[in-house]
Amino acid sequence: MAFRSMSLPRSILVVGSGGREHAIVKALLRSPAKARIVCAPGNAGISKDVECAAVAADNVAGLVALVKKERIEFVVVGPEVPLSLGLVDELEKAGIPAYGPKADGALLEASKIFTKQILLKYGIPTAPAGFFSEVAPALEYLRTRKIPIVVKADGLAAGKGVVVAQTLEEAETAVREMLEGGKFGSSGKQILIEDCLYGEETSILVIVSGTDYLILPTSQDHKRAGDGDTGPNTGGMGTYSPAEVVTPELFQVIDKEIVLPSVEAIANEGIDFRGTLFVGIMLTPEGPQVLEYNTRFGDPETQVVLPRVENDLLELLWAAAKGTLKGHELRVSADHTLCVVIAAKGYPDAYGKGDLIEFPAQFPPGTDVIHAGTALDKEGRVVTAGGRVLGVTGRAGTLKEAAAKAYSLCGDIRCASKYYRNDIGAKQLNRR
Repeated sequence: MAFRSMSLPRSILVVGSGGREHAIVKALLRSPAKARIVCAPGNAGISKDVECAAVAADNVAGLVALVKKERIEFVVVGPEVPLSLGLVDELEKAGIPAYGPKADGALLEASKIFTKQILLKYGIPTAPAGFFSEVAPALEYLRTRKIPIVVKADGLAAGKGVVVAQTLEEAETAVREMLEGGKFGSSGKQILIEDCLYGEETSILVIVSGTDYLILPTSQDHKRAGDGDTGPNTGGMGTYSPAEVVTPELFQVIDKEIVLPSVEAIANEGIDFRGTLFVGIMLTPEGPQVLEYNTRFGDPETQVVLPRVENDLLELLWAAAKGTLKGHELRVSADHTLCVVIAAKGYPDAYGKGDLIEFPAQFPPGTDVIHAGTALDKEGRVVTAGGRVLGVTGRAGTLKEAAAKAYSLCGDIRCASKYYRNDIGAKQLNRR
């Protein structure tokens, strides 16, 4: 281990400003390498842990200039937008190793149609679908399928470009809003209509380096805004790990029938993928099926997955970027972790900003607060600055204990506009 640590980078840039990036920063700070970490642009919580630079995550030229100025040796890219804009391509030109796919690999998230075509081409389990850029053929296709049905904007939409239509009228409205109404801008100029899959979802995060990969601990996200999986889809209102619905036997099936074929298919398409492949999976009665690929760590999955990884995260990400991941073995804690997202009232629609957030003097043992949509006001106080504001985490020997810790801390955090779901992890707890 000492020899490996000596060869690790001494300065790291983490790109992004959300909860995922704060969780990554915290994990990298645990590395024995004790590297200098800079985050751009960061948030209020990240700024208390490491240096932050006021360069936006979508400012590719600015980030490359920052890397050169600060003599950064390794870049970890958090969000999908800079990946799709080709940040890793530009860093490669500058001779800087990065963890995250180049633009061709990022297209797996930036275009749902591109992903669906690969899934269908290589026979990876997924729902039947049609692709459309005009309203009339899309409406005609809708009338040949069963309801409920799913309508997706092709491009990036911050996790909100998916409508699970419960009626034909709702589906037709979604089609018109995307193709004619410009609801998601250029991301909705093309749409994907796919059959609705039934079952429980699970999030599978995979560190990929070419054809080598490591599957990280399982987790389950809660996409809907309200308790009982009601309300609109969001970027995610909470997670827990492990997701015991993924039994050891089912994990092997997912690896054999989905993860391995996916990694091989991507490589076969000529994409040298070095980063995180996030596979959203529906556990249907017919077996696991792919809902989507993302090309970065999930948010808020990262907040519960990384604390359970006992390896040096820096060593794993560096190995993936350098093509030396083969031979590494994952070590995972037996603990349970749970994250409750505190959001601003109104999210995922209109919400206010600038509300003061007050924290207890000390966080109880086994808890943590991951900052997402936060900023510092002129007085240096933490205020709301986004839809998903905080990720409150609990860690314990059982999921019930982890949930109790997280929810207790949620109650102790004061903010006029806070709201959160009260049933994160309930499916697993009720199964027991």
